Amino acid sequence: MSEIARTLDGVKESRAKGLLRWTLDGRMVARQYDDESIVIRIDFAERERLLAAHPDLFFVPPRFDAHQKVVLRLADADPAVVKSALVAAWNLQRAAD
Repeated sequence: MSEIARTLDGVKESRAKGLLRWTLDGRMVARQYDDESIVIRIDFAERERLLAAHPDLFFVPPRFDAHQKVVLRLADADPAVVKSALVAAWNLQRAAD
């Protein structure tokens, strides 16, 4: 996961409260959710697309319902799916400028 995130131009890896975090210009792209999952910052339309296409990999905890976030289970995730979601998050943050 870290290897994929670090390939995105300008993304920096750090830790907050012991958990990995990937940011672009200080804005969250993704962060570690637990030992097996990450939270990805993503727009609502892309979130719905990912949930429909990969219901076994992506989920939204109730506390994230109103936020542009989705959780990805990494254990069985195809690297191409991980990269696609991270690129969408990266593009969202690049557009924030």
